[in-house]
Amino acid sequence: MINKEIQAQLVKKHNEFIKYISGLSDDDFLFCLSGKWSAGQQVDHIYRSVKPLLMALKLPVWAIKWWIGRANRPSKSYDQLVAKYKHKLSEGGKAFGRFIPEEVNPKNRETICRELHALVNKLVFRMGKYSESELDSIILPHPLLGKITLREMMYFTIYHAEHHMKLAEKTLIEKNRS
Repeated sequence: MINKEIQAQLVKKHNEFIKYISGLSDDDFLFCLSGKWSAGQQVDHIYRSVKPLLMALKLPVWAIKWWIGRANRPSKSYDQLVAKYKHKLSEGGKAFGRFIPEEVNPKNRETICRELHALVNKLVFRMGKYSESELDSIILPHPLLGKITLREMMYFTIYHAEHHMKLAEKTLIEKNRS
């Protein structure tokens, strides 16, 4: 995907996720299976994942390259990056530290959805400042995937919203089976 397509997909996938979360009843928003996250926690996790990425993109390109380094390989395709992420998850990879969500009160749902929407819009705005070559030369640290290119990080961010929406949907399917 080129930058404009990445930007469009970031908006699309996050808006779909926000719309889904916003449409849940309070009971569904809070429901979780043993050891799994509620829909509220899913949205909090996505918020916690996008926020530091936006902060990193506020740095000048030279600072990112100085701090982390430069890519020494071509970027993976979207499908290759998703396959790598799924493989890491199958090996037991999980969120940790600051990416672990808190319980979200349904009264705060509108606020967190609005804040996530605003973060994604700012992220897309920042993405517009990067050239295609910078997407492939800048690397950023990912807690599960290691150092990945900015293009790969955006691919991950697109997929991540979709992945967590599917997890929330799956939890509610299980709830309705009970």
